[in-house]
Amino acid sequence: MEMEHVVDVSNVTKRFGATVALDGASFRVRRGAVHALLGENGAGKSTTVKLLSGLLKPDAGRISIMGNEVQMHGPKDAHRAGVQTAFQEMTLVPDLTVAQNLLMSYEPTGWFGRIRRREAQRLTAEWLERLELTEVQPGAYVGDLALPVRQKIEIAKAIVREPDVLLLDEPTSALSGQDVDWLARRIDELKARGVTFVFITHRMQEVRAFCDSLTIYRNGRDVGAFEAADISDDEVIRLVIGRSLDAKYPPKEIAPAMLNGGTEAERPPAMEGTGIRIDGVVNGVDLSVKAGEIHGIAALQGMGQRELFEGLFGATLIDEGELRIDGKPVTLTSTADSLKRGVATSFLPEDRKTEGLFLRLSGGNNVSLPTIGQFTRFGVIDGKRERAAIAGALARMEVNPRALYKPCLSFSGGNQQKIAMAKWLLTESRVWLMFDPTRGIDVGTKHQIFVLMREFARAGGAVLFYSTDVPELVNVCDRVSVIYRGRNVGALSGDALTEENVMRRMLAS
Repeated sequence: MEMEHVVDVSNVTKRFGATVALDGASFRVRRGAVHALLGENGAGKSTTVKLLSGLLKPDAGRISIMGNEVQMHGPKDAHRAGVQTAFQEMTLVPDLTVAQNLLMSYEPTGWFGRIRRREAQRLTAEWLERLELTEVQPGAYVGDLALPVRQKIEIAKAIVREPDVLLLDEPTSALSGQDVDWLARRIDELKARGVTFVFITHRMQEVRAFCDSLTIYRNGRDVGAFEAADISDDEVIRLVIGRSLDAKYPPKEIAPAMLNGGTEAERPPAMEGTGIRIDGVVNGVDLSVKAGEIHGIAALQGMGQRELFEGLFGATLIDEGELRIDGKPVTLTSTADSLKRGVATSFLPEDRKTEGLFLRLSGGNNVSLPTIGQFTRFGVIDGKRERAAIAGALARMEVNPRALYKPCLSFSGGNQQKIAMAKWLLTESRVWLMFDPTRGIDVGTKHQIFVLMREFARAGGAVLFYSTDVPELVNVCDRVSVIYRGRNVGALSGDALTEENVMRRMLAS
């Protein structure tokens, strides 16, 4: 008789010192199903993935794979049990080629264990073709690839090892549009072969599109298991955060203080760009971000949006065009220059772990780093004043006070993102540049970030917000500019600001 459940996690507990990451959590997945694991950041999902991947050992409880109880002492034990993982925090080595990453530990070998490089190149090319990744060259260095391509290589690496169980940890967090369709085709192909999935996501549309069943975690415990068709989005959200979320998005408001009795059109621009050109990728973008508004940028991957944000922050030089802050022309030659010149522009990047934080430093050190000069006199830091300011920023972001002294790598992805955002609260910025800030974080934290963005705008600040999630742009932004191949192709607001209209312009040719 064929076993009913391929993955069976029963009453698993895992502690890290005084922190309880999992507290008797359980879930089961039947053969060939895609099972979503949902919960806030810090609820225990990533710990579960690490247990199933052999990276951690449970303190108590039982894990069975393919009907056999397993005791994993490392990733190789997981591989032998038929389990492979595509991690959100990618395991790729940037200084190695696609072929070396894709076949790592599985390379064809000859005499004395020497790698047969030509055979490895041939196998890699075959797999890239099978997986519809023909735009990627086997000899390309992974560090030179765009983030979405790296994410697809991370997924491909797990598929190449032909697993019975595939763990997908936020697989779409760096993907958009056509890339998500690519993943859907891979899931359909593998399901047809009987592969079983554990799918971690924060996006309910992905649960509806991909998943047959789901388990919800809260505070390290499972609080419900359901067939996906039997539970509403609202009920999922209530179970995830432990309360009802009255509105997924805060209401849009025009900042009365910025209108000065005039019309919306008379609101002063906080940041303007005219004819912005950058590195042959941004090709004459005009932009006006008004005080008191959230201005969205919509674009398919690789259309120049990242370079635009980096140019506005001073991380990339603007080749042509004029940038004005509060009506005054400025030239930014570095990110430090932007702060020194009083531009006060904050940039929250998409990859917080490599671009937004120093993970081995404390949350406190990360928060005060951009503004350390505020707390320094004659080269000496006023520690008491610095700690008070940091504590206030962390409290505003609802981060545990221990982040003041604990390293960032000890916190969940959502809390890391809140720490990354807290550091810009101390700058008293006029403009926030937010580049896909909700990537890979839970619905509760997303809502908190959206509320903070709206409060900032209400107080007279200006927000430029890019997201790979079009519904976020439509529901959060007052206006949305669409970029295609480095150029403006549309601006939408009011009743015209719909998902259909945004997508139509994003796909312009």
